[in-house]
Amino acid sequence: MVLQNLQQTQLQLLQHEKMSALGNLVAGVAHEINNPLGFIASNLQPAIDYVNDLFKLIDLYQTKIPETELDIADEIAAIDLDYVREDLPKLINSMKLGVERISYISTSLRTFSRSDKDYKVPFDIHEGIDSTILILKHRLKASEDRPEIKIIKEYGNLPQIECFPGQLNQVFMNILANAIDALEDSNQGRSFAEISAQLNQITVKTESSEDGQSVLIRIRDNGIGMTDQLKQKIFEHFFTTKGVGKGTGLGLAIAHQIVIEEHEGALTVNSTLSKGTEFVITLPVKVTASKSVQKIMVKSGE
Repeated sequence: MVLQNLQQTQLQLLQHEKMSALGNLVAGVAHEINNPLGFIASNLQPAIDYVNDLFKLIDLYQTKIPETELDIADEIAAIDLDYVREDLPKLINSMKLGVERISYISTSLRTFSRSDKDYKVPFDIHEGIDSTILILKHRLKASEDRPEIKIIKEYGNLPQIECFPGQLNQVFMNILANAIDALEDSNQGRSFAEISAQLNQITVKTESSEDGQSVLIRIRDNGIGMTDQLKQKIFEHFFTTKGVGKGTGLGLAIAHQIVIEEHEGALTVNSTLSKGTEFVITLPVKVTASKSVQKIMVKSGE
């Protein structure tokens, strides 16, 4: 028992340092993005106004001086003024959409890397899942060996829950990364055409419990699945099916510990060999009063 407690403490310290370093890196990147992003965003509308003013001036010139000099007419034809007039606003609007997209990415990075307080706070589960998917997007893209891994979201109408958002984002990261690994393992020995015929996909479904006291997050892949023996060991510390250097056996054990011990929830796995795996996270909407008081007393040293 003492050895198990020591292992759990070491595990917590190791993962805390790892996630702290990752969080600082991601938060720093998001901060650096915001400065030039704000500059571009604030100047796009004035640029649109200036372009419209110039077009109005050109229209006025053409009205007042309908017969243009030959060299001016040649230049108008060379630059294809009518096309520029039509395409330039579209070009600027595309830039505006790009800025909005980067802004969304920056916000998602900040959501993922947010630091937890000493107490649970209200949190939108969907924001956490979306920010985690964004972080993993590079692993979902198509490659020479396979098409893109499709993410299917089936979000229910969830209330905000009291939790440690940073820790839950870590749970989502570990489970989603594990699902991607499972899909990549299932692709071994299959051609691009074979994988395309049965696309890799991960379904994320959320719903409230019937009594409204908890929320359920189901993360399901259509990968290789696992045996009953493997399911019994999946949450054990340092247990991994990955090769040397590819896994520590800590990710799912940490996710289990965060859900069970820190959030008074449940984390279960359903799987059928060759048909895929589903992880089900159950979280209470509100922390129990007794647990909350105990946390505060421990943190305050009483």
